[in-house]
Amino acid sequence: MLKPPGFTIVFPYIFAENAEAYIDYLKDGLNGSVESVHRSPEGVVSNAQIVFGDTTIMVSDASGWSEPTRATYYIYVDDAHVAMEQAIAAGGTLVAEVKDQSYGDRQGGVRDPAGNDWWISQRLQSGPY
Repeated sequence: MLKPPGFTIVFPYIFAENAEAYIDYLKDGLNGSVESVHRSPEGVVSNAQIVFGDTTIMVSDASGWSEPTRATYYIYVDDAHVAMEQAIAAGGTLVAEVKDQSYGDRQGGVRDPAGNDWWISQRLQSGPY
C-alpha cells in the first residue's frame, strides 16, 4: 500500500469556511506546521497539509458539495496549560478547564473558530490508560 510520507492510514480531513484563517489558527493556536497549501486559480484552498508531530491533517475550503465539518480531536502536548492559553489567545473558546484526569492525562477542551473541539492533553504517566 502506498501513502504519502507523513500520512497515517486514517487521518483527519477538515472542510472549513475561510480555510486560510483556519490554517492560521491551526498554526498559531495549536502549533501545527503548514507543509503545503494548494489553491484553485480563484484562490480557494483546495488542499492544505498541516503537520502535528507524527500526524498530518488536510484542510480545504468548504464549498458546494463539501459542507463545513465539525468533529472532536485529541492532541497531545508537552504542557496542557500553556497550550490551552495559546489556543484561546489565537481565537479558540474554552470548553473545559485544564485539570488532571483519572486516566493519567492533564486535559482541557477548546473549540476552534471553525467549531471543532480539541482536547488538549498532556500525558502524566507512561503506559496504557
